[in-house]
Amino acid sequence: MHSTTAVPRTFPRFDIAPLDRALSADLQHKIDQKTKPQGALGRLESLALQLGLIQQSLTPRLVNPYVLVCAGDHGAAKAGVSAFPQEVTWQMVENFLAGGAAINVLARQAGMTLVVADAGVAHDFGPRDGLVDAKVGAGGTANYLEGPAMGAAECATAMHNGARLVREFAAAGCNALGFGEMGIGNTAAASLITHCITGLPLADCVGRGTGLDDAGLERKRALLAQALSIWPERPTAGKASADDALRVLARFGGFEIAMLAGAMLAAAEARMTLLIDGFIVTSALLVAARVSPAILDYCVFAHCSNEAGHRLQLGWLQAQPLLDLGLRLGEGTGAALALPLLNAACAFMNEMASFESAGVSEKS
Repeated sequence: MHSTTAVPRTFPRFDIAPLDRALSADLQHKIDQKTKPQGALGRLESLALQLGLIQQSLTPRLVNPYVLVCAGDHGAAKAGVSAFPQEVTWQMVENFLAGGAAINVLARQAGMTLVVADAGVAHDFGPRDGLVDAKVGAGGTANYLEGPAMGAAECATAMHNGARLVREFAAAGCNALGFGEMGIGNTAAASLITHCITGLPLADCVGRGTGLDDAGLERKRALLAQALSIWPERPTAGKASADDALRVLARFGGFEIAMLAGAMLAAAEARMTLLIDGFIVTSALLVAARVSPAILDYCVFAHCSNEAGHRLQLGWLQAQPLLDLGLRLGEGTGAALALPLLNAACAFMNEMASFESAGVSEKS
């Protein structure tokens, strides 16, 4: 697949309209007239309403769903914030390309087109079928224990690359997009982003990631506290503006997180339904929602991860995940598992009989 890399002068801007809710009453009436007690299909009913509003249609349908997995390496990974060596990032990308990873299996099962993007992996893949070359930094990000992970131009480039790719998906007719990631050390980056944007205590945002033991978890927490301490100009935690959120992303994020943030914003601008995966993907959304709060109208939260900070992120966003399966893999696996529920919501809206059409008496 072709390269998407270009150097922008500024961070991208997006025009995301809040959902027009004028159709709400008609959608709710259609839902309530199905042959069931009102509310009997639970979350499927609220999903159908949301999908109808996103698509501005009484007959919502998911068309050509994609899942985008962005991969990148982190300079801080070699400092001990992960239980796995950095080489696992490129090795897992190879696994994606060979079709052998969990997301390959689950995306096939769900009928989703999987796209893998190299946002900044410390490995030379060369031209490869099935891999989008969106590499910003050949060696991954810099070590945020010593300074910024990215320059502003690099961060903006990664966001532009994500947005450009999603516009290609939209041109192919995609109206539902799941998000996934791969990058050793990226739960640490997500913890720092989450703390800075939400104000949640840093220690509570830090989890075991790929499987740290107790000593490793304490070391990770200490290293991340150190990363904060060497950035005295950081915004007040929990009070980040849109510009502050982009500064936080550049300071601590990975190229894959920045690419996801740009992709999410472009997807909402294109009126897609966004299937939000786990902890790292939600950290990208935290940045995107600071840039354009209306993006949240387009988000379906696929699941609650077993990573410590994810439940806190969801609570802060007042989001209700569809599934809680104890997942902590990433890769977009939760998004792929949740897609059948969205299809079910569309199916009952479009195929289930109404009281009138079925000749069934309504509640007296």
